[in-house]
Amino acid sequence: MCSIKKNIEQVMEHIDRATQKCGRPEGSVQLLAVSKTKPIEAIAEALAAGQHAFGENYVQEGVEKVQHFAQHAAHSALEWHFIGPIQSNKTRQIAEHFDWVHSVDRLKVAKRLSEQRPAHLPALNVLVQVNTSGEMSKSGVAFEEAEALVEAIAQLPNLTVRGLMSIPQPETDYAQQCAAFAPLADMFSALKAKYESVDTLSMGMSGDMEAAIASGSTMVRIGTAVFGAREKR
Repeated sequence: MCSIKKNIEQVMEHIDRATQKCGRPEGSVQLLAVSKTKPIEAIAEALAAGQHAFGENYVQEGVEKVQHFAQHAAHSALEWHFIGPIQSNKTRQIAEHFDWVHSVDRLKVAKRLSEQRPAHLPALNVLVQVNTSGEMSKSGVAFEEAEALVEAIAQLPNLTVRGLMSIPQPETDYAQQCAAFAPLADMFSALKAKYESVDTLSMGMSGDMEAAIASGSTMVRIGTAVFGAREKR
Protein backbone atom coordinates (compact mmCIF):
# COMPACT_ATOMS: atom_id res chain seq x y z
CA MET A 1 0.00 0.00 0.00
CA CYS A 2 1.38 3.42 -0.96
CA SER A 3 2.18 5.82 1.83
CA ILE A 4 0.62 9.26 2.00
CA LYS A 5 4.07 10.73 1.35
CA LYS A 6 4.33 8.74 -1.89
CA ASN A 7 0.78 9.70 -2.85
CA ILE A 8 1.56 13.40 -2.40
CA GLU A 9 4.71 13.07 -4.51
CA GLN A 10 2.70 11.41 -7.30
CA VAL A 11 -0.06 14.04 -7.16
CA MET A 12 2.51 16.86 -7.27
CA GLU A 13 4.22 15.22 -10.26
CA HIS A 14 0.81 15.06 -11.97
CA ILE A 15 0.19 18.73 -11.21
CA ASP A 16 3.65 19.69 -12.49
CA ARG A 17 3.16 17.75 -15.75
CA ALA A 18 -0.23 19.33 -16.35
CA THR A 19 1.17 22.79 -15.57
CA GLN A 20 4.10 22.36 -17.95
CA LYS A 21 1.86 20.91 -20.67
CA CYS A 22 -0.19 24.11 -20.88
CA GLY A 23 2.81 26.41 -20.59
CA ARG A 24 2.09 27.79 -17.14
CA PRO A 25 4.84 28.73 -14.65
CA GLU A 26 6.15 26.10 -12.27
CA GLY A 27 4.48 26.35 -8.87
CA SER A 28 1.46 28.26 -10.16
CA VAL A 29 -0.98 25.56 -8.98
CA GLN A 30 -1.35 24.73 -5.28
CA LEU A 31 -2.44 21.37 -3.91
CA LEU A 32 -5.22 21.51 -1.33
CA ALA A 33 -5.33 18.12 0.39
CA VAL A 34 -8.97 17.36 1.21
CA SER A 35 -8.75 15.75 4.62
CA LYS A 36 -12.44 15.42 5.47
CA THR A 37 -13.24 12.17 7.33
CA LYS A 38 -9.51 11.44 7.63
CA PRO A 39 -7.94 10.84 11.05
CA ILE A 40 -5.41 13.06 12.77
CA GLU A 41 -2.68 10.51 12.04
CA ALA A 42 -3.20 10.76 8.28
CA ILE A 43 -3.00 14.56 8.35
CA ALA A 44 0.13 14.37 10.50
CA GLU A 45 1.70 12.05 7.93
CA ALA A 46 0.84 14.48 5.12
CA LEU A 47 2.23 17.37 7.18
CA ALA A 48 5.48 15.47 7.71
CA ALA A 49 5.65 14.98 3.94
CA GLY A 50 5.55 18.73 3.40
CA GLN A 51 1.83 19.31 2.75
CA HIS A 52 0.52 22.31 4.69
CA ALA A 53 -2.88 23.22 3.18
CA PHE A 54 -5.87 21.07 4.16
CA GLY A 55 -9.55 21.23 3.23
CA GLU A 56 -12.42 20.28 5.53
CA ASN A 57 -16.14 19.93 4.69
CA TYR A 58 -17.66 19.43 8.14
CA VAL A 59 -17.42 22.20 10.70
CA GLN A 60 -17.16 20.28 13.97
CA GLU A 61 -14.75 17.70 12.58
CA GLY A 62 -12.63 20.45 11.05
CA VAL A 63 -12.55 22.54 14.22
CA GLU A 64 -11.38 19.55 16.26
CA LYS A 65 -8.50 19.01 13.83
CA VAL A 66 -7.56 22.69 13.83
CA GLN A 67 -7.49 22.71 17.63
CA HIS A 68 -5.45 19.51 17.81
CA PHE A 69 -2.72 20.77 15.49
CA ALA A 70 -2.69 24.18 17.17
CA GLN A 71 -1.59 22.33 20.29
CA HIS A 72 0.65 19.66 18.76
CA ALA A 73 2.11 21.35 15.69
CA ALA A 74 2.11 24.97 16.78
CA HIS A 75 5.27 25.81 14.86
CA SER A 76 4.05 24.37 11.55
CA ALA A 77 2.54 26.76 9.03
CA LEU A 78 -0.71 24.87 8.57
CA GLU A 79 -3.42 26.45 6.47
CA TRP A 80 -6.99 25.33 7.06
CA HIS A 81 -9.62 25.73 4.32
CA PHE A 82 -13.34 25.23 4.87
CA ILE A 83 -14.76 23.93 1.59
CA GLY A 84 -18.21 22.59 2.50
CA PRO A 85 -21.69 24.12 2.48
CA ILE A 86 -22.12 26.79 5.16
CA GLN A 87 -25.04 26.83 7.57
CA SER A 88 -25.74 30.20 9.19
CA ASN A 89 -25.49 28.71 12.69
CA LYS A 90 -21.96 27.43 11.94
CA THR A 91 -20.38 30.69 10.78
CA ARG A 92 -18.90 31.60 14.15
CA GLN A 93 -16.90 28.38 14.37
CA ILE A 94 -15.67 28.83 10.81
CA ALA A 95 -14.72 32.47 11.41
CA GLU A 96 -12.86 31.61 14.61
CA HIS A 97 -10.85 28.62 13.37
CA PHE A 98 -10.26 28.59 9.61
CA ASP A 99 -7.87 30.58 7.43
CA TRP A 100 -9.84 30.26 4.19
CA VAL A 101 -13.47 29.69 3.20
CA HIS A 102 -14.15 28.45 -0.34
CA SER A 103 -17.92 28.15 -0.20
CA VAL A 104 -19.39 31.61 0.42
CA ASP A 105 -22.46 31.98 -1.77
CA ARG A 106 -24.68 34.41 0.17
CA LEU A 107 -24.07 37.92 1.45
CA LYS A 108 -25.80 37.02 4.73
CA VAL A 109 -23.16 34.36 5.39
CA ALA A 110 -20.33 36.72 4.42
CA LYS A 111 -21.61 39.39 6.82
CA ARG A 112 -21.75 36.87 9.67
CA LEU A 113 -18.22 35.67 8.94
CA SER A 114 -17.00 39.28 8.93
CA GLU A 115 -18.76 40.14 12.19
CA GLN A 116 -17.59 36.97 13.93
CA ARG A 117 -13.94 36.98 12.83
CA PRO A 118 -11.86 37.52 16.00
CA ALA A 119 -9.97 40.81 16.06
CA HIS A 120 -6.63 39.16 16.85
CA LEU A 121 -6.72 37.04 13.68
CA PRO A 122 -5.83 38.23 10.17
CA ALA A 123 -8.64 38.77 7.70
CA LEU A 124 -10.43 35.60 6.63
CA ASN A 125 -9.63 34.66 3.02
CA VAL A 126 -12.86 34.18 1.08
CA LEU A 127 -13.70 32.52 -2.22
CA VAL A 128 -17.15 32.93 -3.73
CA GLN A 129 -18.61 29.60 -4.79
CA VAL A 130 -20.30 29.83 -8.18
CA ASN A 131 -22.88 27.37 -9.46
CA THR A 132 -21.70 27.18 -13.07
CA SER A 133 -23.97 24.29 -14.07
CA GLY A 134 -27.24 25.78 -12.81
CA GLU A 135 -28.13 22.56 -10.96
CA MET A 136 -30.61 23.18 -8.17
CA SER A 137 -28.92 20.53 -6.03
CA LYS A 138 -25.53 22.29 -6.18
CA SER A 139 -24.41 24.98 -3.78
CA GLY A 140 -23.14 28.27 -5.12
CA VAL A 141 -24.39 31.65 -6.21
CA ALA A 142 -25.92 31.85 -9.68
CA PHE A 143 -23.31 32.69 -12.29
CA GLU A 144 -24.97 35.96 -13.30
CA GLU A 145 -25.06 37.13 -9.65
CA ALA A 146 -21.50 36.21 -8.71
CA GLU A 147 -19.70 39.46 -9.58
CA ALA A 148 -22.20 41.52 -7.59
CA LEU A 149 -21.65 39.25 -4.59
CA VAL A 150 -17.87 39.64 -4.89
CA GLU A 151 -18.29 43.42 -4.98
CA ALA A 152 -20.46 43.40 -1.84
CA ILE A 153 -18.09 41.12 0.07
CA ALA A 154 -15.12 43.28 -0.88
CA GLN A 155 -16.66 46.08 1.19
CA LEU A 156 -16.81 44.04 4.40
CA PRO A 157 -14.16 44.34 7.12
CA ASN A 158 -12.29 41.28 8.35
CA LEU A 159 -12.64 39.48 5.01
CA THR A 160 -10.34 39.43 2.00
CA VAL A 161 -11.84 38.34 -1.31
CA ARG A 162 -9.30 36.03 -2.92
CA GLY A 163 -11.28 34.66 -5.87
CA LEU A 164 -13.75 32.01 -6.98
CA MET A 165 -14.54 28.34 -6.46
CA SER A 166 -16.73 25.94 -8.39
CA ILE A 167 -17.73 22.27 -8.54
CA PRO A 168 -18.97 21.72 -12.10
CA GLN A 169 -21.23 18.89 -13.14
CA PRO A 170 -19.07 15.76 -13.54
CA GLU A 171 -17.82 15.16 -17.08
CA THR A 172 -15.45 12.49 -18.35
CA ASP A 173 -14.64 14.13 -21.70
CA TYR A 174 -11.66 16.51 -21.52
CA ALA A 175 -13.13 19.04 -23.96
CA GLN A 176 -16.41 19.14 -22.05
CA GLN A 177 -14.51 19.61 -18.79
CA CYS A 178 -12.65 22.58 -20.26
CA ALA A 179 -15.90 24.02 -21.59
CA ALA A 180 -17.44 23.79 -18.10
CA PHE A 181 -14.47 25.62 -16.56
CA ALA A 182 -14.19 28.35 -19.21
CA PRO A 183 -16.91 30.76 -17.96
CA LEU A 184 -15.51 30.79 -14.43
CA ALA A 185 -11.99 31.29 -15.74
CA ASP A 186 -13.18 34.31 -17.75
CA MET A 187 -14.91 35.79 -14.71
CA PHE A 188 -11.79 35.21 -12.62
CA SER A 189 -9.67 37.11 -15.15
CA ALA A 190 -12.08 40.04 -15.04
CA LEU A 191 -12.06 40.10 -11.23
CA LYS A 192 -8.25 39.94 -11.08
CA ALA A 193 -8.12 43.10 -13.16
CA LYS A 194 -10.52 44.83 -10.76
CA TYR A 195 -9.37 43.67 -7.31
CA GLU A 196 -5.75 43.51 -6.16
CA SER A 197 -6.55 40.77 -3.65
CA VAL A 198 -8.03 38.36 -6.19
CA ASP A 199 -5.48 35.68 -7.06
CA THR A 200 -7.11 32.29 -6.46
CA LEU A 201 -9.26 30.11 -8.69
CA SER A 202 -10.20 26.94 -6.83
CA MET A 203 -11.40 24.38 -9.33
CA GLY A 204 -10.45 20.86 -10.25
CA MET A 205 -10.50 17.55 -8.41
CA SER A 206 -9.03 14.13 -9.18
CA GLY A 207 -11.20 13.46 -12.23
CA ASP A 208 -10.85 16.83 -13.96
CA MET A 209 -7.59 18.24 -12.61
CA GLU A 210 -5.79 18.46 -15.96
CA ALA A 211 -8.64 20.35 -17.60
CA ALA A 212 -8.90 22.67 -14.59
CA ILE A 213 -5.19 23.49 -14.73
CA ALA A 214 -5.34 24.07 -18.48
CA SER A 215 -8.26 26.42 -17.82
CA GLY A 216 -6.36 28.51 -15.27
CA SER A 217 -7.02 26.91 -11.89
CA THR A 218 -4.56 28.00 -9.21
CA MET A 219 -5.70 25.48 -6.59
CA VAL A 220 -6.86 21.89 -7.04
CA ARG A 221 -8.75 20.03 -4.31
CA ILE A 222 -7.54 16.43 -4.07
CA GLY A 223 -8.64 13.92 -1.44
CA THR A 224 -8.63 10.25 -2.42
CA ALA A 225 -5.40 10.39 -4.42
CA VAL A 226 -3.65 11.78 -1.32
CA PHE A 227 -5.29 9.93 1.57
CA GLY A 228 -6.88 6.89 -0.04
CA ALA A 229 -10.55 5.95 -0.23
CA ARG A 230 -12.96 8.15 1.69
CA GLU A 231 -14.04 6.85 5.06
CA LYS A 232 -17.62 6.92 6.32
CA ARG A 233 -18.33 9.53 8.97
